[in-house]
Amino acid sequence: MARITQLSETDANPKAVALFTVIKSKLGMVPNLYRVAANQPAVLSGMLGLNEALSGGGFDARTREAIALAVAGTNGCDYCASAHSAISAGLNVAPLTVEAHLSGRSEDPRMAAILRLSVAIEQMRGLVGDADLAAARDAGLSEADIVETVGNVVANIFTNYLNHVAATDIDFPIVNTGTAAA
Repeated sequence: MARITQLSETDANPKAVALFTVIKSKLGMVPNLYRVAANQPAVLSGMLGLNEALSGGGFDARTREAIALAVAGTNGCDYCASAHSAISAGLNVAPLTVEAHLSGRSEDPRMAAILRLSVAIEQMRGLVGDADLAAARDAGLSEADIVETVGNVVANIFTNYLNHVAATDIDFPIVNTGTAAA
């Protein structure tokens, strides 16, 4: 049961309702995560703005979703694992690939490097070692790729943590990370 209210259009303030309209036009629904964030429209706006900005980076949607899955798996966020598994399926990512990404793995060398770095950033709370950066560079990641990875990891940590605090009701086909959130 959710610990923070998932606002409906009738309960949300007008700024949040306007954002719900935009979300619904893009997704066809307003996921419960956004309904939780709507308790403070500035937070919802910031979350949407960061994701919109990151979508203009060098990583395609599949790469951003792979990072989201790896971070969700590392953080034990079933809501994000469920949401990003569904989004990945919509991008025609094979189920076994989705499972691998949730575990921070990929058969593609570039994606594997991005996911290893993503998991290291999350696990080390950003304090990655020189060896982590050297491995990323040795795998062909540019400085722009490294910075973009950090941005995507941070955006996903935020949603993971908000879901942990709120105990957001999962409104996607449920994917269990198999780990207990702290």
